[in-house]
Amino acid sequence: MKCSVYIATSADGYIATPDGGVDWLHTAGNTDADMGENLDMGFADFINSVDCMIMGRKCMEVISSFDIPAEQWPYRDIKIYALSNSLTQPPANLAGKVEMVAGDIQALVDKLSEQGLKHAYIDGGATITSFINLKLINEMIITRAPVLLGSGIPLFGKLNHSVKLDNAESVAFANDFIQVKYNVNYT
Repeated sequence: MKCSVYIATSADGYIATPDGGVDWLHTAGNTDADMGENLDMGFADFINSVDCMIMGRKCMEVISSFDIPAEQWPYRDIKIYALSNSLTQPPANLAGKVEMVAGDIQALVDKLSEQGLKHAYIDGGATITSFINLKLINEMIITRAPVLLGSGIPLFGKLNHSVKLDNAESVAFANDFIQVKYNVNYT
């Protein structure tokens, strides 16, 4: 199964403020820029390429806090799995959208692959780090927002090994965000 990351960070590599806030994503950059056909910076194309999503509990809680109405739900009808060894049920507003899973990540990926799923969207800093440490991430799409937070929750935690990123493709958007897509090479 192909596992991909699609995530935004501050220019200094944080995915959230120290208290988990991500409001800066909506105020960074040139908010008056004409984004043309790139209004969502490629998210719809990406989400249409995946057939499941695996996220960490904290990521799920952030999404739950947005309380997104059904008509604005960005993840279509893909199956979403949230990793947690402590929670067995998702928040009420994510019931029916998210399945809680515990245990071994490799076993989960193998199970989903055996079920015929081919492309997983991996989200949440700790979850992404765990997948990298298991050498499961195949590609990363990282969108850098033009803001320095100075501190916060970093995209990557402690890695067990260095990871080479290659075949870089980048695009600069009119709002001053820059997106880079990499293939992940564990050799």
